[in-house]
Amino acid sequence: MKLLDKTPVWILLLLALMLGIAPLGSQPHLVEKLGMLAEGNLVKPIDIFDLVLHSIFIVLLALKLIRMAMVRNKDSESF
Repeated sequence: MKLLDKTPVWILLLLALMLGIAPLGSQPHLVEKLGMLAEGNLVKPIDIFDLVLHSIFIVLLALKLIRMAMVRNKDSESF
């Protein structure tokens, strides 16, 4: 958690956007893999890895924002 606390939000946001919309020219891999997951076609290891790769920074950004909110609430309760 210390590494997540030290990482600036803007870096996680930038990485989440970059990998979330990649590739720029066609349908993003994340959208494609989530569609495959919804259809039940996400069975190849390379596809599962691709889903994890393109979504990891979105998950980390969400965890960072949740953690920041929890710390902020804890600080405000101590007054």
